[in-house]
Amino acid sequence: MLGQGKVTTIVFIVLITISLAFAGSVVFLFQKERLRTIELEESLKDLTKKQTFTEEELSKSRRLITDLQSRLDESKSEIKILTADLELQKKEAQEAQSKMEQLNIDLAQQQQFRQDLESKFSLAQEDLRTAMAKIKELDSEKEALESKVKELEAKTQEVELGKIIVSPDVDLTGAKHYELPEVSVMPTRGQQILGLQGKVLVVNKEYNFVVINLGAKDGVDVGDEFSVFDNNTLIGDVKVEKVHDSMAAAGFLTAELKNNISEGNKVVQKVR
Repeated sequence: MLGQGKVTTIVFIVLITISLAFAGSVVFLFQKERLRTIELEESLKDLTKKQTFTEEELSKSRRLITDLQSRLDESKSEIKILTADLELQKKEAQEAQSKMEQLNIDLAQQQQFRQDLESKFSLAQEDLRTAMAKIKELDSEKEALESKVKELEAKTQEVELGKIIVSPDVDLTGAKHYELPEVSVMPTRGQQILGLQGKVLVVNKEYNFVVINLGAKDGVDVGDEFSVFDNNTLIGDVKVEKVHDSMAAAGFLTAELKNNISEGNKVVQKVR
């Protein structure tokens, strides 16, 4: 019995030892699992934090992508607008270039036109100077003619009405001597004059007129026409343009008369 009790005790002790060893192992394993669990929990927390951070960053990235996409769309719209504006500016630039070329052409034409005008103006000035010189010369001739008129009027003061006879010896201060034919004069200017006769005193071919020895006191008026005869041959007609007391200036009615008329030709008034 005693031996059996010892065996039982030993077995019991062994069982207790095994139990304690098992319990220690279990406790050790539990502690180890607990530590592992704690580590896993910490890792999970870290992962959770990282996931949260990642999700936030992803959300930010999505918002940024959305914003960038919106900006990209706006940029595309602006690019389209700018492209359209650029095309329009190119078209306007081409039109401006065309206008500039046309303006250059017009400017060249204007410059040429200006040069032509300046040339014409220079010629006109030269013609004006020539005309002024001729006018001055004509004024001198006019003064000489007026002087002759005064002398003729002084010489004819004593001539009877209806008959004018100028002696061939009349001295016109060195000028040519004129023999004035007998002239039939009507007493009143308003009455009709038939066959009034005279002669050419002066021929001015440059200005196309002649001076005849018939004037206002003979009944001659502006607009009267005279036929011109050279040795009783009709060579043309003249028309009175200016009248003095005893002579008148008349212009050529035909161009060829200029080359045929000469001083001393007879003039006969046309019937009104």
